[in-house]
Amino acid sequence: MLPFLKGYDNVRERILNDLKEAMKAQDKEKLSVIRMLKGSMQMEELNKKHELTDDEVINVVTKEIKSRNDSIKEFEKGNREDLIQKTNAEIEILKAYLPEQLTDEEASKIIDEAFELVKPESPRDMGKIMKEVSPKLKGKYDMGKASSIIKERLN
Repeated sequence: MLPFLKGYDNVRERILNDLKEAMKAQDKEKLSVIRMLKGSMQMEELNKKHELTDDEVINVVTKEIKSRNDSIKEFEKGNREDLIQKTNAEIEILKAYLPEQLTDEEASKIIDEAFELVKPESPRDMGKIMKEVSPKLKGKYDMGKASSIIKERLN
């Protein structure tokens, strides 16, 4: 059991339980976000032909957050403050299903350890570094941010 999900056997169970709670509380915003998340999980289960593991559910949540962050960038171009606020609220709801996020310092330390282990010689070693840090950061830190930090250090 993941430590951030006290009282639940898995992330999937927690999401389905929160869906019921949102229905009872008539929380329309939370309900629509969780329904969308449930739909994404079901699509992923159909694609993989098995019930998702916690890590796979976390990957689905991460993809949904990334998609919303991309939308926010588009909304900013169009000066749509109302949509930016709505999308940020959705992201906050989704973040509840992610493990506790690492700070920049903690992520930096993991990246430092990977550099010591791999000893990269050029930007071509980016993949080796990513292979080392991905299992430790995935779902706990923005992988785009991690990738940028690594690229910066390699150049």
